[in-house]
Amino acid sequence: MDDEEARTRLLDAAEELFYAEGIQAVGMDRIRAASGVPLKRLYRLYPAKEALIAAYLERRDRRWTASLRAAVTGAPEPVLAVFDWLAGWFSEPDFRGCAFLNAYGELGAGPAAVLDVVRRHKAELRSLLADAAGPDRPDLADRLLILVEGATVVAALDPGPEPAHRAREVAERLVRATG
Repeated sequence: MDDEEARTRLLDAAEELFYAEGIQAVGMDRIRAASGVPLKRLYRLYPAKEALIAAYLERRDRRWTASLRAAVTGAPEPVLAVFDWLAGWFSEPDFRGCAFLNAYGELGAGPAAVLDVVRRHKAELRSLLADAAGPDRPDLADRLLILVEGATVVAALDPGPEPAHRAREVAERLVRATG
């Protein structure tokens, strides 16, 4: 197994375990066992748990943001497409809320590298919403961000598409009200 395969296996195991059980509940030995990567290589690739957490979140950010951006790009009503995409995500059987908010909730302002990834993810989401809202509508993008985050938290407590549908209704009213 080369380093690239080892990284992939480690990140796959970390994502599955951290997202399902929480970051603090999962130790490096569990990641090692689930990935099949020897402990020595794990620590050579990720010298500290914080480095693995940051790498897991960075990879998740790239995939999550690309998926949402693809759903919104070219949609006839990009803002509403955001909430349609959320409804699908909230309905996935392993949905456990926002990995970034979950990490922040567990770690707070703890490891700087992790906090940096969380902040970059939220800034990217806000930028995506600004693109969907259209030019010169920063207030709408800020309101949409609150709707997205609120719907995500509600869905984490009660999974299913309904929080996205309710947020979509509010977003539709906001879009109409702001022209």
